[in-house]
Amino acid sequence: MENPTKESKYIRAKERVEELKKFYGNLWSYIVVISALAVINYLTNEFRYMWFLWAAFGWGIGLFFHALRTFNLNPFFGKSWEERKIKEIMEEDENTNKWT
Repeated sequence: MENPTKESKYIRAKERVEELKKFYGNLWSYIVVISALAVINYLTNEFRYMWFLWAAFGWGIGLFFHALRTFNLNPFFGKSWEERKIKEIMEEDENTNKWT
């Protein structure tokens, strides 16, 4: 593997910032839209049936998975798993090509 240059570190940092911006934008949109839906729900039927919770639940599931991906919280297929798998496959490839 080559040593990471200053430029490649900058590119990775910029990509990370973009990921974070997308997540926080999604979170902010969630808060604003669900709040607006809650107000509309209250004004139309005074929470006799809280239909806005369906939207909050559905979008919340998506937001949860977006957070897992953004903050590398996935215990099964996170960055460390990815790096281990890449090394494993590279070693397999070296061993396979050694005898050909």
